[in-house]
Amino acid sequence: MPLVSPPEFPKAEFNILDYGAVGDGLTKNTDAINKAIAACSENGGGKVIVPAGIWLTGPIEMKSNVNLFLEKGAMIQFTKNFDDYPLVLTTYEGTEQYRCQSPISGWNLENIAITGYGVIDGGGDAWRYVKKSKLTESQWKKLVSSGGVVDKKNQWWPSEQAMNGQRILDSLLEANGELTKEDYRKVRDYLRPVMVNLVKCKNILLEGVTFQNSPAWNIHPLMSENIILKNVTVRNPWYSQNGDGIDVESCKNVVIYDCKFDVGDDAICMKSGKNEFGRKRGIPTENVIIADCIVYHGHGGFTIGSEMSGGVRNIKVTNCNFIGTDIGLRFKSTRGRGGVVENIYIDNIYMKDIPTEALSFNMYYGGQAPTEDIPLAEKLKNRKVLNVDETTPQFRNIFLNDIYCIGAEDAVIIQGLPEMKIKNIVLNNVVMTSKRGVSIFDADGVELKNTKIISREPVIRIFQSKNISIENFDTDLSLDQIIKLEGNETGNIILKGKNAELFMKKSKCEGVSENVINVE
Repeated sequence: MPLVSPPEFPKAEFNILDYGAVGDGLTKNTDAINKAIAACSENGGGKVIVPAGIWLTGPIEMKSNVNLFLEKGAMIQFTKNFDDYPLVLTTYEGTEQYRCQSPISGWNLENIAITGYGVIDGGGDAWRYVKKSKLTESQWKKLVSSGGVVDKKNQWWPSEQAMNGQRILDSLLEANGELTKEDYRKVRDYLRPVMVNLVKCKNILLEGVTFQNSPAWNIHPLMSENIILKNVTVRNPWYSQNGDGIDVESCKNVVIYDCKFDVGDDAICMKSGKNEFGRKRGIPTENVIIADCIVYHGHGGFTIGSEMSGGVRNIKVTNCNFIGTDIGLRFKSTRGRGGVVENIYIDNIYMKDIPTEALSFNMYYGGQAPTEDIPLAEKLKNRKVLNVDETTPQFRNIFLNDIYCIGAEDAVIIQGLPEMKIKNIVLNNVVMTSKRGVSIFDADGVELKNTKIISREPVIRIFQSKNISIENFDTDLSLDQIIKLEGNETGNIILKGKNAELFMKKSKCEGVSENVINVE
């Protein structure tokens, strides 16, 4: 990975006040801010100053060689008038489609930055639908009384057009075989944008600023390179649908450090396009370092997928805290995606109060995985083996060291596909307390070394997996059953070092071949 250096800018300054901006929170400053940015770029670049104040605005279009600098007390507030955001052809959730223009966007730019001390608010509460189950009764009543409509699933929408948007698009696609820009225009309220969308850009710096309240994803660099996020705060309500923190899609040479995330969906996420569109684009996300970050809430603290059809590789995550995230370290995909995720190195991760899995590999995202505690015969019956082709996703060569978690539902779940097992996963020096321990389904080549899991029995469950090495493993030795082996494809389970003989005696095999578990 090459050294990623921040962009440099001339010393020239362009204050938005000089272009007619008024920071009273009432005056719309779209033209003034964009004129200041254009003037800065046309004159060789520099710093566009946003002073203290509330700067109401429509979409901001970044230009090359511009550093948008927010002074202390500055808040950029994007309008909640959907008509201010024209339809543009872009990429959303891994596929190409029309969406409303992002509050901040840039295409084919070099040397751009958003820095300083202020706040950028995307006005996302006007765009997002909200589930009643995620609010208190008083919060729900207040939201409903503000306007909008409620559907049959007790979900609030800003308008009927937004509520019916997907149904209308589906019917138009079925009738015509394709969707036009005019078709999308009919459901404009439904097409909420990501907040910061930087496409095919080079040399990007985001530093010091708070990004919050995005209509959909918060920060979305796409097909860009040489990206630095430093000391950035990313916030969304915990109930915000698609309220991701940062989604790095098909980018390379990225550094994210000293950042804080408190969001409604995945916090720090690696993506590379969805299904055929992502495979055809064929641009992986690669060469990424994530360090010294804190995630307070999110569906996943660090996530890869599920739109990873162009591949994700060469990722380093180190020295991060995940506090109360739904899942800690999250790897997800599903049949149909294709793509390869490989060469992932994660160490020194500290987690607390994880409601589900501290570490999750799920190749059935959005589908039905055979992981339930049901009889073996039923589990095998539900397990379908498909042919391997370009749509089959692959996860391999993932190394995790010094991973700690106090409190989780499951410590580790590794869930591969029967036709494409998750391969070469190494967990070293892992310490976790959880209700359930380690579950390994359809994997080939998993090493558990110097690991301690305190959970109820069985601590380790292995189903239709092979080449599993368990070395110097520690747990509550008073349990009656430590290891449970299931399935006729399960084989070559090796116990080494500390407690190996005891674990051999406290193992249970069901439907496996003879002598599949051995002590070395």
